[in-house]
Amino acid sequence: MIKMECSEIKNKIQEAMPDATVNVSGDGYHYEVIVVTEVFSGLNRIARQKKIMGLFKQQILDGSLHALSIQAKTPQEWEERQSNG
Repeated sequence: MIKMECSEIKNKIQEAMPDATVNVSGDGYHYEVIVVTEVFSGLNRIARQKKIMGLFKQQILDGSLHALSIQAKTPQEWEERQSNG
């Protein structure tokens, strides 16, 4: 089975959300993504995660992506989080 690389995950998100800041880390099976974009304004946490997970439906089904942990923030939320530690 071919596993996704961090760069592939990042590129797929940035294609769908060109203004997003995207960071991806992982070990080939479990990945963590941090996506910061205005696209998430007005969306609750579940809607934000669905928006990202929907990009990887096929990869999850075919097993090339096993687990994806998501932090989806607006720029304002990310800035507040960074300043609060």
